[in-house]
Amino acid sequence: MIAHDEALEIIKQHVGDAIVIAVYGTAVDWHALRPHPLNYFSVGAMGLAASHGLGIALGRPDKRVIVLDGDGSLTMALGTLITVAGAAPKNFVHILWENGVYQANGGHPLPAREVTDYAGVALAAGYRAAYRFDDKVNLAQQIRSLLAEEGPVFVDLKIDPGPVKKRDYKPLRAQALRDAFKAALARA
Repeated sequence: MIAHDEALEIIKQHVGDAIVIAVYGTAVDWHALRPHPLNYFSVGAMGLAASHGLGIALGRPDKRVIVLDGDGSLTMALGTLITVAGAAPKNFVHILWENGVYQANGGHPLPAREVTDYAGVALAAGYRAAYRFDDKVNLAQQIRSLLAEEGPVFVDLKIDPGPVKKRDYKPLRAQALRDAFKAALARA
């Protein structure tokens, strides 16, 4: 398994000027690690990170869109995989934080967490490619090329759930962040 913070550090090194959509706890940590006007935070909309990312990817086909989704969030909206695959945005990379728990809601275990193959589901839904990583060395070696692939691409990261942390999501809902995102989209 890959540590949460290590996965974020590895991804951070290769996102360039991509639009990054992050969900819940990962959003809090991503914002602290890489504050950027092209960050979009899907907080308070569990299950909708990929949908938000799809809309942005279709609206801005000239920009790479990277969704940092959670397995609890995606499990609530598995049909989104079919919608993404049907739209087939070439600029879309969907990275799943698979830790087996609803981290944002107290670390409760996900149903069927021992048997669900999210990368297999993404392929069956029609994603162009899907990958799995449970080792940070392999992730670090391959992430650059995966982020550049024609999408939609799905990347399943096996993340150590670690301890449940109390998160303050309020700063991610700030009007200033939304305004900065809109302005950055208009400039980019």
